[in-house]
Amino acid sequence: MSLITLHDGTSIPQFGFGTWQIPDADARPRVVEALEAGYRHVDTAQMYGNESGVGRAIADVGLSRDELYVTTKLNNNNHDPQRAIASIDDSLERLGLDYVDLFLIHWPLPGIGIDYVDTWHAMVEIQGTGKARSIGVSNFNADHLQRLIELPGSVVPVVNQIEVHPYFAQNELRAFNKNHRIATEAWSPLAQGQVFDDPTLAGIAERVGAPVSQVVLAWHLQRGDIVFPKASSPARIAENFAAQDLKLDAEAVAAIDALDENRRIGPDPATFDWVPADEV
Repeated sequence: MSLITLHDGTSIPQFGFGTWQIPDADARPRVVEALEAGYRHVDTAQMYGNESGVGRAIADVGLSRDELYVTTKLNNNNHDPQRAIASIDDSLERLGLDYVDLFLIHWPLPGIGIDYVDTWHAMVEIQGTGKARSIGVSNFNADHLQRLIELPGSVVPVVNQIEVHPYFAQNELRAFNKNHRIATEAWSPLAQGQVFDDPTLAGIAERVGAPVSQVVLAWHLQRGDIVFPKASSPARIAENFAAQDLKLDAEAVAAIDALDENRRIGPDPATFDWVPADEV
């Protein structure tokens, strides 16, 4: 499995297992299947409500801690700095871990009345305790990132986890990330299933003798992004994992690049301000 070295000196597996929309009760069997298939990077979040299930899976498989890379993310109702600091302890208890490898601010939430810069200061404090080895952000646009980068003595996020797929390639933001040594993580890499009905992708898949999912995931990997698709069966978990062995030629990459429509599927971080019922 390929590793990407982050600017803080740590390394992250480029390919992982995503748990978005997997209920807590189902997270344990799905994550067990992923770990048994060879995955060593698991991505969860406080918002997903499945950290406990992920933790049970980690305990059941029994891998040594240094073999695993675990990411979780700050919930939108925990942006208050003191709540953010307290929330990592709650996450660690649910996960059954002493630390997470990566802790992210899930959304910038520019309109909620709590400045994400203050939240970022809390993230830096959490990293200082050792409860998170690395810290980063998710769904931050370039202007959001610029404010963090310009802070005196700034701690620059190691990753920015953003929506990326063939219809929303995010080339400009990916370039901004790269210019500031911020690794790009791609969520919804399969465009929430929309790639499976695409004739261009189907044609490439037929030519290379691989499923559409592997073709798209291989495209992400060759671009250098970190990717963690979700899967709901052992067969699909294994199928996705095998994308690491597929190498696309320049013709295939160019054809997928040409699918970019600058079309989001998820919310726009510039305006998204949803906070759970437990309001800050």
